[in-house]
Amino acid sequence: MAESGSLPTGFGELEVLAVGMVLLVEALTGLCLNSLTILSFCKTPELRTPTHLLVLSLALADSGISLNALVAATSSLLRRWPYGSNGCQAHGFQGFVTALASICSSAAIAWGRYHHYCSRSQLAWNTAISLVICVWLSSAFWAALPLLGWGHYDYEPLGTCCTLDYSRGDRNFTSFLFTMAFFNFFMPLFITFISYRLMEQKLRKTGHPQVPALVAKTVPTINAINYALGGEMVHRGIWQCLSPRGSGLDRAR
Repeated sequence: MAESGSLPTGFGELEVLAVGMVLLVEALTGLCLNSLTILSFCKTPELRTPTHLLVLSLALADSGISLNALVAATSSLLRRWPYGSNGCQAHGFQGFVTALASICSSAAIAWGRYHHYCSRSQLAWNTAISLVICVWLSSAFWAALPLLGWGHYDYEPLGTCCTLDYSRGDRNFTSFLFTMAFFNFFMPLFITFISYRLMEQKLRKTGHPQVPALVAKTVPTINAINYALGGEMVHRGIWQCLSPRGSGLDRAR
């Protein structure tokens, strides 16, 4: 892997600048929205439930993706990768960990909602904690494999950020890609689809007026709105975080 010092063939200064600006907006928006979710969980006792712990895991993962995008945005605005080969490996690892954790956390949330609506019982703390630990350990395991030789991190085409080197077509990378995709994409997708499908059937039979969304979003900005910021208790928690007066009134009540 060679250090990126100049723009690759076919890319101009304006194109790299545009990519950097888009990444910067996405990163800052994702960080702001997911930070509100995390602060609400920490500040509002009503939100400290096993179900919301899964949402917290998703918010942390998406915050990590946004931080990764912020580094990529900075490099794009500089028109070069300034952190060296080791920095590229670290950037690829961090981005891959948080991306996998986001996907698996979305699947865990889908299963948690199925458990809540279909079994009519609250998710236990030990179950939620075990799910979160499994999500992050599994994500770290798969993200570490390219560092150990199965798969490979390298510069993206612009040369301003790092990820899996999808241009490799050898047996090593192909075997890693298909195995990783099965456990970290197809299985979470299957769990998400089945959970929401069964929940839809259950709620349709009982005549429930509100059917949850069938598709779990994995985009950081959308996750914050879809899973966390749409709840009334989260709105109250955000208000308590941002308004000392509001917090005092709530405590007085």
